[in-house]
Amino acid sequence: MTALLPTRRPIRELPDELISQIAAGEVVERPASVVRELVDNALDAGATQITVRLLAGGVRLILVEDDGSGIPREELPVALRRHATSKIASLKDLEAVGTMGFRGEALAAINSIADMSLVSRTEDAEHGWQLDGGTGELKPAARNRGTSVEVRELFYATPARRKFLKADATELAHCIEAVRRHALVRADVGFSIWHEGKLVEQWRACIVNASQDAQQAHEQRLADVLGSDFVTQSVAVNYESSARRADGLPALRVWGRAGIPDAARSRADQQFAYVNGRYVRDKTLMHAARSAYEDVLHGHRQPVYALYVEMDPTRVDVNVHPTKIEVRFRDSREVHQAVRRAAENALAIPRSGETGMVPGTPFDAQFIEQNKTLEHNQWAQPAINFEAHRNRQVSDFEAMWPSGSPSASTSASPYAVRPEPTQGLQTAQAWTSAARTETENKHLPAGDWPLGRAIAQLQGIYVLAENAQGLVIVDMHAAHERIVYERLKIQMAQAGESGTAIASQPLLIPATFAASPQEVATAEASAEVLSTLGLEITAFSPRTLAVRAVPTSLAQGDAVELARSVLAELAQHDASTVIQRAQNELLSTMACHGAVRANRKLTLEEMNALLRQMEATERSDQCNHGRPTWRQLSIRELDALFLRGR
Repeated sequence: MTALLPTRRPIRELPDELISQIAAGEVVERPASVVRELVDNALDAGATQITVRLLAGGVRLILVEDDGSGIPREELPVALRRHATSKIASLKDLEAVGTMGFRGEALAAINSIADMSLVSRTEDAEHGWQLDGGTGELKPAARNRGTSVEVRELFYATPARRKFLKADATELAHCIEAVRRHALVRADVGFSIWHEGKLVEQWRACIVNASQDAQQAHEQRLADVLGSDFVTQSVAVNYESSARRADGLPALRVWGRAGIPDAARSRADQQFAYVNGRYVRDKTLMHAARSAYEDVLHGHRQPVYALYVEMDPTRVDVNVHPTKIEVRFRDSREVHQAVRRAAENALAIPRSGETGMVPGTPFDAQFIEQNKTLEHNQWAQPAINFEAHRNRQVSDFEAMWPSGSPSASTSASPYAVRPEPTQGLQTAQAWTSAARTETENKHLPAGDWPLGRAIAQLQGIYVLAENAQGLVIVDMHAAHERIVYERLKIQMAQAGESGTAIASQPLLIPATFAASPQEVATAEASAEVLSTLGLEITAFSPRTLAVRAVPTSLAQGDAVELARSVLAELAQHDASTVIQRAQNELLSTMACHGAVRANRKLTLEEMNALLRQMEATERSDQCNHGRPTWRQLSIRELDALFLRGR
């Protein structure tokens, strides 16, 4: 049976109307897409107040009003044409886009699938002008300076698309989310959203004045949009690269706030990343932020954060997708490292909410002076300056094990300090100096230590301490596990400071595995990077790779699985995180076995020394597995348990 050939159709140009409707399918997915595009234009016009009015979740009506610079009368008809914009004029402008919009597609796309009109007035105009998107009719209209864009009956010209829209409540939620993303980055602009004549959301502009700086204004906006709990349960992120641009600004800056591990959620619905003021969904940024939480997050919980990346516009391509929500970095590895390091450094600082356990916490001057003489007993130091403690070189492990334990200075291998599981905490004799410190400072109130003064041990598991806020409950195994873990990481870092590359160990028999073409290409192109990571991966055949050397500290691990993970990360991100993650897993296991066990009876001196160590240890709020190490019960909460004051 002979197959019938399809009837050939001639090649011809599509009508402009059909072209616009095809383009609109990429730009406008739902009412929220229209809201996003119109708010982008309002911000580019310098608006300080933006009002969004909706009917039926935006399907029947979307009206966006602003007080921006407005559009001159003669430019109004041009504004609705395809690829007409005031944002760029040349390829050079496209390569360094500094505005939210630039493609010149949004208004034309919206006009092709909805009933649209536009009213605008400039500062020097006697009155505003109204343009009918369907007929092109232009007539005078009353309006203050700014622009109003009205969109009615979305997708009336493409009814098939309208069938795919969700319920009005769902579409409204997406519209609110679109405005919320803008509000999180523009604290200087006020936003209000009306639905069916009712005000559903309003965020007032945060004015920067003598009494409130830009950072305070931004934190106020975060509290207004995401709730006050987001600010109180997050830490400030501020990182600048050492390289500078021609204008003197940092080549790369990352700032914002990262939620503490306890604030993690089951869904990734509070993760906001911005590049030069533009909200983006980028795999590099998401992966970098998530990797910063690897050491402190429990299970599959999702972190919360609002991170803002500022960089040279020429080093990021925003012209990737018509929705402008995706970007491409010239050096994605540099951005990945910066975001990860920024969030990781912020999370590493011990924090205790109401107890004030943050950098720069003031301590009694006499208390500081008395402890200066105990410099050699690192575990007896109060948490006076976390940054100084973080940068201090750790040369021994007397804080963790008896004096007979080997130290970093006497061992060539970082694993020479591995403790015996039966040793647990130091003996009472090893804690004597901490006890003397406690005795000398009994005249100080408990509040001078963020985690307070130990008062008892509960069931051989928990340490109870009293501070200025009330009762502190510490899981002693989890807390000590983190302390041991962090010191092991410091020692390993010191062992690797002698060279730029991680020490590697050749394999007696190379481990071979079947590789994909991408893995082979990555291995060949990244041979130098792999060498700095302590890995040697070469092509055994066109379809096979051979692992000939691995990092010394991972010699007992699965070489093939390590190689696959590193190559996968190298294809998109910074592969050094794979090596570090694998090393940390081994150190975490060591720390878990070396930490004090449950049912171990501690003296008050031992408990107080443990609290002081926690105050001076990075990430001491969580154990190696992401579980919290302590909890605070305030006097008010304790009073509520016993109905006091009622």
